[in-house]
Amino acid sequence: MKTIKLTVAQAILGFLKNQYTERDEVEHRFFAGCAGIFGHGNLAGFGQALQQNTDFPYIMVRNEQAAVHMAAGYAKMKNRLSTFVCTSSIGPGATNMISGAAAATINRLPVLLLPGDIFGQRTVAPVLQQLESPFSQDFSVNDCFKPVSKYWDRIYRPEQILTSLPEVMRVLTSPSNTGTVTMSVPQDVQTEAFDYQRELFEKRIWHIPRPAADKQALKKAVAWIRSANRPIIVAGGGVIYSEAEKALSTFIEKSGIPVMETFAGKGSLPYNHPLNLGAAGATGTEGANFYSERADLVIGIGTRYTDFTTASKTAFQNEKVKFININIAEFDAFKHSALALTGDARTILEDLTRSLGGYATDNSYQQEATRFNRDWDQRVTAAYLPDNKGLPSQSEVIGAVNNFSAPEDVVLCASGSLPGDLHKLWRTRNSKGFHLEYGYSCMGYEFPGGLGVKMASPEREVYVMLGDGGYLMMPSEIITSLQENHKLTVILINNHGFASIGGLSRSIGGEGFGTNYKFRNKETGQLDGELLPVDLATNAESLGAKVFRTNDIPGFMKALEDAKMESRTTVIYIETVPERKMAGYGHAWWDVPIAEVSGSESVGQAFENYREQKKNQRYFL
Repeated sequence: MKTIKLTVAQAILGFLKNQYTERDEVEHRFFAGCAGIFGHGNLAGFGQALQQNTDFPYIMVRNEQAAVHMAAGYAKMKNRLSTFVCTSSIGPGATNMISGAAAATINRLPVLLLPGDIFGQRTVAPVLQQLESPFSQDFSVNDCFKPVSKYWDRIYRPEQILTSLPEVMRVLTSPSNTGTVTMSVPQDVQTEAFDYQRELFEKRIWHIPRPAADKQALKKAVAWIRSANRPIIVAGGGVIYSEAEKALSTFIEKSGIPVMETFAGKGSLPYNHPLNLGAAGATGTEGANFYSERADLVIGIGTRYTDFTTASKTAFQNEKVKFININIAEFDAFKHSALALTGDARTILEDLTRSLGGYATDNSYQQEATRFNRDWDQRVTAAYLPDNKGLPSQSEVIGAVNNFSAPEDVVLCASGSLPGDLHKLWRTRNSKGFHLEYGYSCMGYEFPGGLGVKMASPEREVYVMLGDGGYLMMPSEIITSLQENHKLTVILINNHGFASIGGLSRSIGGEGFGTNYKFRNKETGQLDGELLPVDLATNAESLGAKVFRTNDIPGFMKALEDAKMESRTTVIYIETVPERKMAGYGHAWWDVPIAEVSGSESVGQAFENYREQKKNQRYFL
């Protein structure tokens, strides 16, 4: 048996860089490299190993959370077939990654975390940054990763990686169980040497299967579809991850069943497909919510049925509504007491298409959907048009970017009021052209997530859209984009605060309390004084970005043209009015509890409206 003497850190990296995925006979190197920051807990171990492995790129981010977001953005763009490793020191470096870990797991995206840990030998304790527990010595801040990881392990002996690493890869490459995987490695264990079998470092290919649904369940689903009067499809992110866009298009063109899209599923169909009703749920279009309310059969494809998609369980009002869920994850397939077709979305759609034969919905039903599609596009056009009455609206800015960008370009966002407007208004022309992190809606995702997208698809222009609140969370990754020579075009919309939460506050009678960037008022004692003199454009310049400032749409269009000619990350700074042109339609409601008792009259009125809306909520038993 041939062996090679390596440190634990060297052996882990040697294994990881030889892992590949394969689907449909196409291979992908699973790890594109490692991102992170070095500290005393990983410098001598993983740092030294990365320095030696020059064929495994190291990306130096400015915040450990950014490393995880970058990996997630990359993985999403690669349909979960590739990702990054993320490393940190023990202590705050590790816990900085928890938000990113939660976002990746919630969004079903594979990311591997290698945080350093406290000494395995326990000779020196407490060490710098150690969290002590009076109940156990087998305890560190890395235990905080357990609830947000799909697999978690701590390595105390060099030989333990021999059984742990295959489990790490099993989970990361599982279409049904992927998410964040955390392998905590104590800082002393990282540096310990061991004679490892050379077979550990041979190329290993992990096949990604396309399992079909159970035949009996498929037969029953065909009967349900044939007997339905008003069937609809909810297209989720699983459509795109499965590369089932063509299969979905074929299925609906033969069956005549209209489609509405979740945030993750937007782009499953081109925006102008006659049977595309557009955005679903709380941020949904008029047609999508009209069809949802009346549907007697809902076919969910690769969706988690979040509260936005279901309008907090008010979207589907038909008393006899039934659900068929096509999902690779059994956990999601059984939601809403559905008939579960557990398996690969593309495979199951192709099987359903064949099994349904000549079935199709009534022409009038399809024509109604086509009319909604056409009418909605006219509303989008109206929302895009500048009104030339002072500062532009957010929808005008979205329209300018959409009209200027190419079909293969990518718009990216994660938080604030922009996601809802983009969900309704962005005209998707490419299934990878719309990138929203809305499972966790993590402020700060935008810059590093955009960097991950650009690294995954350097041939595309990436437009990162965010407000001033999101910008202030993690602008440091502008520096990383410059260092790695990956250009982003950033659309920074300044509205002097948290516009989304401010609007939500006003809707529940809270009058925008604590959501504006203002001085504290000496008279009222509240944060309702003059606007703070913050210049975010100058801040972006100080980080190395090329900046264009404008306050109108003609100037914004010129800035887009100039930005496209730039080779480095560019920020286009524009101020907008807080008002938005697009209202909610039908059961476009989001359940945000309101104080039942308050001294505020506006809160009392909001509570009465809330109580009425709650009557529409349903259990699907």
